[in-house]
Amino acid sequence: MSAIVRSVNSVELDDLDRKITHALQIDGRVSFALVAEVLGVSDQTVARRYHRLRSAGILRVVGLPDTAGLVLWLLRLQCVPEAAATLAAGLAQRPDTSWVSLTSAGTEIVCFARASGHRRQDSALLGRLPRVAQVKAVSAYCVLRTYFGGATGWGPRASALDATQIGRLRPDRPTTAASHPPPDDIDRALFAALAIDGRSSLRVLAEATGLSTSAVQRRLENLRAAKALYFDVDIDTAALGYPTQAMLWLSVPPSELASVGTELAEHEEVAFAAATTGATNLAAIVGCRDIDDLYHYIEARLGTIPAVRHLETAPIFHQYKRAGNVPGTSR
Repeated sequence: MSAIVRSVNSVELDDLDRKITHALQIDGRVSFALVAEVLGVSDQTVARRYHRLRSAGILRVVGLPDTAGLVLWLLRLQCVPEAAATLAAGLAQRPDTSWVSLTSAGTEIVCFARASGHRRQDSALLGRLPRVAQVKAVSAYCVLRTYFGGATGWGPRASALDATQIGRLRPDRPTTAASHPPPDDIDRALFAALAIDGRSSLRVLAEATGLSTSAVQRRLENLRAAKALYFDVDIDTAALGYPTQAMLWLSVPPSELASVGTELAEHEEVAFAAATTGATNLAAIVGCRDIDDLYHYIEARLGTIPAVRHLETAPIFHQYKRAGNVPGTSR
């Protein structure tokens, strides 16, 4: 397992940790001094708390490129059991994957892959997997519409701050995106560094890109203004009190797809919900407090949605990668 994604032994965040996490979800590169001022603590306390949580693998800020123009694939890989862990770890090292997990008692890998188009040949990963001997079957679902997830973060769970505090922390940015040219090699180097640590100093980013610190600062501001770059908090759900995770595959009538997807997006248990191609047409990732809580979520929440005609549940046993890249990932 990577040095970034590892168990936190069900240790939950305390009230101050949650407030700091919520502040970082509002602006991943907000200064610790401003967070401290808003929370009424010292900036040393905020910095110490963040670095402690990050070094423990509980959370980190990651900077991610906007995926406009790219196609997101949700993959299910049926693997030879003894090879699944090694293959999952290898997939986690790829820059075009995210949320790499083992499900179904360790015999299935679920992950997301980004591609330049909707055809299999548009993805280097999709083209290679059928030739991997340890992979017995591949199911690839094209994500058609995301109802919750990605830049929207963990939404309903980020409720530690009040409206006044949120207003003080929210970055003052234009509502209309500015223009930015297509990503060049400098942008890609910047994205690669930020996908590992979204709070990397300007000096570190300058070394990664070959720019001066002032030029890196301007590049960051331009990318954010153009909404070509966003920051997310890559957090272990166990720390939020939801250590039991599962993949859900649902079938609903096409006419009900948007309404059900929108309803799922309002559930506090849901970390991701999207319409997809494939045998089922709606996929979700949920986090619950335990298996009993997962049962009650399925029975009491999903069971009351008449449009859900079919449901398959696959508990997530091990997570190798969340949203950000792991150290050593190549561009």
